[in-house]
Amino acid sequence: MDKNSGIRIAAQNKKAYHDYFVLEKIEAGIELFGTEVKSIRQGKINLKDSWCFVKDGEMFVNGMHISPYEQGNIFNRDPLRTKKLLLHKREIKRLYSLVKQDGLALVPLSVYFSKGRAKVEVGLCKGKKLYDKREVAAKKDAQRTIERNMRR
Repeated sequence: MDKNSGIRIAAQNKKAYHDYFVLEKIEAGIELFGTEVKSIRQGKINLKDSWCFVKDGEMFVNGMHISPYEQGNIFNRDPLRTKKLLLHKREIKRLYSLVKQDGLALVPLSVYFSKGRAKVEVGLCKGKKLYDKREVAAKKDAQRTIERNMRR
């Protein structure tokens, strides 16, 4: 995601990649108010403990913290309010059935701007066990050591 494609990343959820195996990624629009968009453009967003859920055939994201816009006065919203994600009904039904049957989770992976519109990349994720996290950390350490030795 670079300047040539017209996509600018506002925030990433690095903790999600540590805690989950990402099986599938889905792009969704997000319903925001004006001051929230301005705050996201300034980079004042946190996805660390956020998650998605389906209710009454609509998908929402919970726990996404968007700091109040400093010049927003009365138009600012609650930073932790539940925000609606914009997906087609068939996509929501498919994801809902996968989450209910297979014990998977829907986690926001990143928020970015594509052609001026705020988008959320939602991951269909399966939780990692402690030994999985250790295995990934060991691989990263080995790769880092190899790269250091190659520089010398």
